[in-house]
Amino acid sequence: MVTETQIRPVLFPVGTKRSGAEDEDSDNHPVPIPKKPYVLPPANAKEDPAAALANARHEFGEHGGVNMSIEASATFTVMEPETMRRLFSGELGPDRDFFVYSRHFNPTVLNLGRQMAALEGTEAAYCTASGMSAISSVLLQLVGGGGHVVASQTLYGGTHALLTHFLPRACNITTTFVDVRDHVAVKDAVVEGRTKVLYFEAISNPTLTVADVPELCRIGHEKGVMVVVDNTFAPMVLSPARLGADVVVHSISKYISGGADIIAGAVCGPASLVNSMMDLHQGALVLLGPTMNAKVAFELSERIPHLGLRMKEHCKRALEFAKRMRKTGLKVTYPGLEDHPQHQLLKSTANPDYGYGGILCVDMETEERANRLMYHLQNFTQFGFMAVSLGYYETLMSCSGSSTSSELSNEEKARAGISPGLVRMSIGYTGTLEQKWAQFEKAMAKLHDESFMFHIKN
Repeated sequence: MVTETQIRPVLFPVGTKRSGAEDEDSDNHPVPIPKKPYVLPPANAKEDPAAALANARHEFGEHGGVNMSIEASATFTVMEPETMRRLFSGELGPDRDFFVYSRHFNPTVLNLGRQMAALEGTEAAYCTASGMSAISSVLLQLVGGGGHVVASQTLYGGTHALLTHFLPRACNITTTFVDVRDHVAVKDAVVEGRTKVLYFEAISNPTLTVADVPELCRIGHEKGVMVVVDNTFAPMVLSPARLGADVVVHSISKYISGGADIIAGAVCGPASLVNSMMDLHQGALVLLGPTMNAKVAFELSERIPHLGLRMKEHCKRALEFAKRMRKTGLKVTYPGLEDHPQHQLLKSTANPDYGYGGILCVDMETEERANRLMYHLQNFTQFGFMAVSLGYYETLMSCSGSSTSSELSNEEKARAGISPGLVRMSIGYTGTLEQKWAQFEKAMAKLHDESFMFHIKN
């Protein structure tokens, strides 16, 4: 909980540098600083994320440049010696344009946080050095030692490992994994007085199960727990906070970056939470120190404005490829296909006009067949690259069971619906659609020819 002596809110108007004396009354005696956070208005469930981003404050450069300046300093000066004491006591802070040290708050990273808050429709946001640091910091801040989490049984492998192995060992935080499609099971898993967080992915990695965000939020809030949603797979497509989630986390490394060249994360939620995570005495972000570099924050802030355009093209191509792949006889999973179990759910909760996500899965049944398919798609036709991650402008492919979900045991993979031959494809947008489809067909023909020759020889 944020007290009056702790560092104040996160989304702040930026002014010019002042001395601490300028915040004293006419008799030169210090007076309490008004605690009026600059926060976004309440989220509108139907608000287009692109419109929200356009309405966010635009930061100009120091000399009037159309792009904001990069504040690359690690530490910040003050004009009066007394100001330093007031900074560390919490009387002065970023809400008054006073900064101490960039592991705490940095103006350039704050600006990116404002953009992320606008994107997700939350009151505040702050960005971190990786997606996993955002997830782990949120859970440590909200749960605490001896606490309990209810989480989806289908999660990114790193998150699953954090909940299964690291947090129990390091913090005595335990997790009950459930199928979040089973709402009764979710309710039953909550332990009164111990469960602090309900955690799931808006669209699951890698099985592409779509969570019923509004209903899960209703259940969580009815049980008195915070709902944390990972929206890495569906920025712009889904807005969990606008659907009721308390906190939204992201690996910005993926779609938001779009270039496969940056590792970054974000925590989007109430100003009180983000502020508490930056508290000098008890804040998980400031004390664990997953600090985002200001130069990285600047790079990302320049990419967010065209995220909507990129997502639409990712999603458009993913839908078209999913339809065509299905016609070839492949076992394809994609939420945009009408026979996907949660197609109607996603259609009813998604933001209009952004599609159904940029990822599809092809189940080749065995790892050997999955590897042969990916080999030909990369090395024979250049359809895409064998690589983990997603959201890149080129198509990325990986066999999830032996890569990004390898942290799960075979039993856990089976419960999550991850078959040994499941190929996750993050569909890119380089080249023309027809050009890329011709490459896919050529690779499939090669695969069939090899299979035919194998059967003849045997």
